[in-house]
Amino acid sequence: MKHSFIEVDPESHFPIQNLPYGVFQPRSGGAPRIGVAIGEYVLDLSVLDDAGYFSQTSIAGKEVFQQPSLNKFMALGRTAWKEVRTIIQQVLSSEEPTLRDNEALRNVALLRQGDIDLLLPVQIGDYTDFYASKNHAENVGTMFRGKENALMPNWTHLPVGYHGRASSIVLSGTDVSRPQGQMKPSDATEPLFGPSLQLDFELELGWFIGPGNKQGEPIAIEQAEDQIFGLVLVNDWSARDIQAWEYQPLGPFLAKNFATSISPWVVPLDALEPFRIEGPLQDPEPLPYLRQHGKCSYDIHLEAYLEAEGINSQRISTSNFRYLYWSMAQQITHHTVGGCNLRPGDLLASGTISGPEKETRGCLLELTWRGTDPIILDNGVERVWLEDGDRLTITGWCQGDGYRIGFGDVTGRITSC
Repeated sequence: MKHSFIEVDPESHFPIQNLPYGVFQPRSGGAPRIGVAIGEYVLDLSVLDDAGYFSQTSIAGKEVFQQPSLNKFMALGRTAWKEVRTIIQQVLSSEEPTLRDNEALRNVALLRQGDIDLLLPVQIGDYTDFYASKNHAENVGTMFRGKENALMPNWTHLPVGYHGRASSIVLSGTDVSRPQGQMKPSDATEPLFGPSLQLDFELELGWFIGPGNKQGEPIAIEQAEDQIFGLVLVNDWSARDIQAWEYQPLGPFLAKNFATSISPWVVPLDALEPFRIEGPLQDPEPLPYLRQHGKCSYDIHLEAYLEAEGINSQRISTSNFRYLYWSMAQQITHHTVGGCNLRPGDLLASGTISGPEKETRGCLLELTWRGTDPIILDNGVERVWLEDGDRLTITGWCQGDGYRIGFGDVTGRITSC
């Protein structure tokens, strides 16, 4: 097992096997730049670049790490990503002296995470949210249409998705204002306008597109994973009462476009390679352009915590990325099969990730079964939907032998509108 000369706790999300990318700004001053997380530190890649560590790679002279976003680096593709990752792991290795024994370089290249501010890591041009968890789709369909009609006829034939709003994607820690809109309670004859009373979270993972494709040139299933730069945690906040009134016939609008929160560290797909697993059996077999063979899913443990006023953070959901029916590659391929072009920095998200058991449901709509079965928090406090002042946190990791590949967390607090 690889070890870094920087001491990393076995339960840290950021060992040398991970090295997620982020954009940061030192609190002491200076422009935003790109780094990787290692234990409690950030390694400033712009310093390494200036010192010539990447001079023999395909990124030489491109100044990709002196940027306020990861887009320029992501656009270079998998060969460049692998070159850089190999060098960073070597530089941070316990057996490599070039940084370990260079005190002057260490003092400028390594910063404590407590001494920096993390920024949105990517300039996101487009955002697509999918509906890729079969358990989630069946639960929601059962609530609204009955068990016999839980899944729409197309669901097992294609990855269902909708185009989200990139402008309202915010970094973890940003407060979320309760949205307003039209709602029509079941006992009302006319719609009402006001703040959402059924505000929900959605436990998701998202992935950023690297080079992308030209318009009219679809991405084949065999090449789809080469487009994935890395993954982040996603909370696609949802106003269920607004959604129930507006979603037919064209789907979510105001119920989703007010805020989507993401975690700041982008975990490289290569870091997840040891945790590949078989995906679920797909029946019926997808059409040829969506057929994928081998291990196409990942064992990523996910948890959601709710903290209410006067009540400590309490776990309310435990899920796993392995529950997704449609893989990331299938979602990318389907997205482009009609000729749509994806661009560097585009974000695709999984949709709510739910498992077969109650505790593995990834949103309050399912956990409380549309409000009929409240969650009981400490001191007997009940929750059906999110209330003002509530803080929702999602975290996740892959558990290795003596190390974790973690995503940090994504958190947000609900404020009144």
